[in-house]
Amino acid sequence: MIRPAHRDDVPAIHQLVRELAEYEKEPESAVATQRDFAEALFGPYPAAYAHIAEHTPEDGGQDAEPVTAGFALWFLNFSTWTGRHGIYLEDLYVRPELRGRGYGRALLAELARICNERGYTRLEWWVLDWNTPSIDFYKSLGAVPMDEWTVFRLDGQALTDLGHSRQA
Repeated sequence: MIRPAHRDDVPAIHQLVRELAEYEKEPESAVATQRDFAEALFGPYPAAYAHIAEHTPEDGGQDAEPVTAGFALWFLNFSTWTGRHGIYLEDLYVRPELRGRGYGRALLAELARICNERGYTRLEWWVLDWNTPSIDFYKSLGAVPMDEWTVFRLDGQALTDLGHSRQA
């Protein structure tokens, strides 16, 4: 089952982000706290959204509690060329033991449904060059790599320095 995240999902989202950081070989970079996620997703001015994939264990019987299989965390972007919003998928992660069951596809399908429903023209995300299983999966859905674009980032001291500079 895919559903929008609720405030009580914040601990699970935080844990999944930490698992994703481990998978992407950058655990030290995942410094966001549960409080950060609660504010970004459910504060007075939410800037991000999340959807949860729930898995009900097969051997748990009718009363089995679902577990969080994965999540998608996203926010709106905007195309000046189309004059429309789109969705930027910041993170998509499904726990390794639950991969291959359709949760990743279902999460992406839900975001595509939101795009269609709201008239958004794009669903975009980045994927690490070495992550061939994910690249192959995305291509199987019809996603196209944007090879002609180079991603730039300004952070840390360079961001601070530029922010404190004055224009001539």
